[in-house]
Amino acid sequence: MSTESSTKSGFSAEERSAMRQRAAEMKAQQRKGKSPEEKAALDRQELVDAIAGMDDSDRVIAQGIDDIVTEVAPQLGSKTWYGFPAYTRGGKVVLFFKPAAKFKDRYATLGFETNALLDDGQMWPTSYAILSLTADDEKRIAELVRRAAG
Repeated sequence: MSTESSTKSGFSAEERSAMRQRAAEMKAQQRKGKSPEEKAALDRQELVDAIAGMDDSDRVIAQGIDDIVTEVAPQLGSKTWYGFPAYTRGGKVVLFFKPAAKFKDRYATLGFETNALLDDGQMWPTSYAILSLTADDEKRIAELVRRAAG
């Protein structure tokens, strides 16, 4: 995360940009079509557009994750969340993909929110660093998504 671009608020330029994106997403939710089907289609298109706008390596990983989610958990909704591709149940984010380029990180992140059904005892991981997707990674992600989706 860039500290050079921090302001008195303590937020970097990248963080402020993500917050602006989230505010725009929330406003867009209020303006969307009235039917749930129309809203779902618009949300899906925003996710597809977000993936298409990523750097090459991030786009490959995000597309792989999207393919996995749509295959193993088609009941999850799609949308963007702070500009990230995200997947929801009942309107609440279950999992998301944060591209490495978003905050100039060295790895992308696959994250799970509290609505993910991954509880395992008293401690479990809620995010994973991803540099690329291998066949083994795809299998592991598919199992995590299947569990998280319930």
